[in-house]
Amino acid sequence: MTAKKNKGPAFGQRHVQSLLIFFAIVANYMGKFNASVAVVAMTNADTSNHDIPTYDWNEMERSYILSSFFWGYILTQFLGGWLCRRFGARITMFASTFGSAVMAILVPFFVPWGGWQSFCAIRGCMGAFQGMLFPSIHTHLANWCPPKERNRLGALSNTGIDFGTLLSMFASGLIAASSVGWPGIFYVSCGIGVLWCIFWLIFGANTPRQCKLISPEELEYIETSKNENNKLNEAKEIRHIPVPWKAILTSVPLWTLFLVRCTQSWGNSTLQAEIPAYMKGVLQMDMKSNALYSALPYLCSWILAFVYVIIADILQARGILTITGIRKLFSSLASWLPAIFLIGLGFLDSDQKTWAIVLMCLSVGINAGSTIGSALNTIDLSPNHAGILMGIVNTGGNAIPILTPLVVGVIVKNENDRAEWQVVFIISAVIFFVGNLFYVIFGQMVSQPWDAADFLDKQKGSHIEENGEANRKAIEEVKNTKQAEEKNLSDQQDIKT
Repeated sequence: MTAKKNKGPAFGQRHVQSLLIFFAIVANYMGKFNASVAVVAMTNADTSNHDIPTYDWNEMERSYILSSFFWGYILTQFLGGWLCRRFGARITMFASTFGSAVMAILVPFFVPWGGWQSFCAIRGCMGAFQGMLFPSIHTHLANWCPPKERNRLGALSNTGIDFGTLLSMFASGLIAASSVGWPGIFYVSCGIGVLWCIFWLIFGANTPRQCKLISPEELEYIETSKNENNKLNEAKEIRHIPVPWKAILTSVPLWTLFLVRCTQSWGNSTLQAEIPAYMKGVLQMDMKSNALYSALPYLCSWILAFVYVIIADILQARGILTITGIRKLFSSLASWLPAIFLIGLGFLDSDQKTWAIVLMCLSVGINAGSTIGSALNTIDLSPNHAGILMGIVNTGGNAIPILTPLVVGVIVKNENDRAEWQVVFIISAVIFFVGNLFYVIFGQMVSQPWDAADFLDKQKGSHIEENGEANRKAIEEVKNTKQAEEKNLSDQQDIKT
């Protein structure tokens, strides 16, 4: 009689960890993207409480504020990966979220005193804290996700990106237009972040083995499935596995992923940071409508993220597509279709609000496929070094949003000018297309040889064997040469005799 295979509980601690990651992303994205709405309220007295001070910031100063978050964000990606290996994802993710929450509460107190420059400094510090988030998340997912559930749990966790952006756009606009005014945006953001930290300290755990609430059945299921997949010695923790830097930094699949994440980041950051200004300037919408319609594309993205998860599960379970086919298909849908819609969006004006909203919803919504398409590819390439890879990829991907608001600031001199916005959207569309083309051609979705726990040991042993073989051949050659010389000498003596 065949023993029943352990598939783990239908809802267990691995799902709890995924939910905690989901809410961590929501909390951090509230702080990350509320500035795009807050800046509009802070510079327009008609969109906020008249008793709350507003500021006369020009478009370039507003662009500096929006991009300043990423000045700090790109500096701590590697630090986040290293801290995860040194202290674990639990404490690193806590420090990231708590630090970001503290920065949010500082804005209402320091901006009246220091102006837009102080806002930039606070946003830069917030970015530095949040830069440690996604290396922590990918390390945590690699520790907790059985390979067959990686798409599902990873994608569901990352739907926090869409929901967090949605909540930020929608709630921030309503708060700014209320009696609390724009300072309330930052109070709420701080409160949500601190609340998550409390739950994380109670329920978060670095690994299944360190979790006190996990059942023996689920622990066995997770560890067995992971060990079967990557042949990792169970006794060897990830933090004890040396990083093969040379192999990682010369990996074509990694740099292909790096490129596509950068190009997708360009399109995403253009939409996320500039939608409120575009809708106010070109579509002539007031703040409350702006908040609703700015959030609507991310509602579509959040809903479609679940659709992508269901479709991916079906395709993989029925053997219709391999994980490689699924990733490349979803990445293409998430890049090439929004590229087309972005171009169309630039040709619409305030008389075509409905079509503009439809195209924005399609662009942002369909782009939700990039999570399964490329964002989880770091774990495919190397579960053991997922945090390090995410640090590399996210550094590049988040250097891009530093540039996009500045590019918009250079191109868009008059936010009411549709022609200027057309240039912005066409540039984003071209970048979207080219980056994904490289990913389709060169991308890989299998564990790389350098992911092996003993890769460096084997490589060192191989060098020793090569050197030993070279020495053996050299000794043999010297021996043969000496024998030949002795034979020649003997022959000469025989001739003389």
